[in-house]
Amino acid sequence: MDIKPTVLIIEDEEAICNFISAILTSNNYQVVKAKTGKEGLSMFTSYVPDIVLLDLGLPDIDGVEILKNIRQWSKTPVIVVSARGHEREKVAALDFGADGYIVKPFGTSELLARIRTAMRHSSQGAGEEVSGQEKVIIGTLEIDYNKRVVYKDGEKIHLTSIEYKLLVLLSKNAGKVLTHDFIIREIWGVYTDESHTLRVNMANIRRKIEANPGAPQYILTEMGVGYRMAEEVTEGV
Repeated sequence: MDIKPTVLIIEDEEAICNFISAILTSNNYQVVKAKTGKEGLSMFTSYVPDIVLLDLGLPDIDGVEILKNIRQWSKTPVIVVSARGHEREKVAALDFGADGYIVKPFGTSELLARIRTAMRHSSQGAGEEVSGQEKVIIGTLEIDYNKRVVYKDGEKIHLTSIEYKLLVLLSKNAGKVLTHDFIIREIWGVYTDESHTLRVNMANIRRKIEANPGAPQYILTEMGVGYRMAEEVTEGV
């Protein structure tokens, strides 16, 4: 199963939210939804989406404030989807770091095109564009960055979006020790403490890619410091 890009929709109008969700789901995106600004920020931290679709007219927090909050610590692409079509509001949203602005109502083709463009231009990606490499092979583990697919012994491995981002970050820095704080900052953001979540995700990744998760060959623990991806692996030892 391919790792689908995750889209967070922050939109309080249920009909519009369901419409967007149906479009994205049918075009191979994973969708998570929030109806309020507060819920949206919480889900942003929990799911670490690849892109955010943000309504400005939320019931609790103005969408621009949500955008400003996200931009304090993340470069994740944000596309504003709003009924506010005034030029000054578009400019304000773009000035605060929005990657695009779509005025309601909009067409399916426009939405999908804006998403593709924003993701292509994004420099976030937690290391998905790895020094121009298309893929990396370590032992019998293969990570195809272009297709967002991971293989072990020639078979596809199902990873969640966060597990995939962690694996990409580690493989980008194979042989280098990454501290817990560095990994958390790269994946979840500066102002979060996701140490428990990090340990859980690392355990899940090891269960999926290691022959013996208790004696890992790919993702090595540097006790009290962090994790390191092996540069090469001798299988069967």
